[in-house]
Amino acid sequence: MDAPVTPPARQVRAVFDAESIIVYQAYGHEIADAALAAGTFVAPFSMNRMTWIKPSFLWMMYRCGWASKPGQERVLAIRMSRTGFEDALAESCLSHFDPTLYPDRETWRRALADCPVRVQWDPERTLSGQPLPYRSLQVGLSGSAVTRYATKWVRSIEDITDTLERRRHGLDRLPDERPYPLPVTVAERISATV
Repeated sequence: MDAPVTPPARQVRAVFDAESIIVYQAYGHEIADAALAAGTFVAPFSMNRMTWIKPSFLWMMYRCGWASKPGQERVLAIRMSRTGFEDALAESCLSHFDPTLYPDRETWRRALADCPVRVQWDPERTLSGQPLPYRSLQVGLSGSAVTRYATKWVRSIEDITDTLERRRHGLDRLPDERPYPLPVTVAERISATV
């Protein structure tokens, strides 16, 4: 039997089709109910705060404690346009200094201040929350990117909270995430492994 293949160190893995990609967010009841009713994010969701989207289901589960953390009791699967996802990444900056992308810390700080999108690579997680030896992408949207997310990029929102307990115990399948084909310039910008 062949050993499982470890994914590249920094690879975007997601559920997607030709037009859209699924990202996850966790919120309290007020924000989740309003978003589900409107089909996008509306008040009390704030357009003035950074909002983080996650293509990895298991990383979202780790982050929200399987919907057990205060203010994160509802997990939403957001179908957003691939164009929007890629546009966001194309105007992003890494949330940490990377000397292979920036000549010095000051240049990186200026880029960070000018970009409405931040990206970071965190350890991917197992079903039980243990870290894996490869990374998962988190995307922080602020300023104009949040507005475009809510008004242009979101295609639909589904509350998946009721499915989590069965998935956590292996009774329902996990989302079928596969490598997302990033444009080369975007992959370079976010320091993805290609």
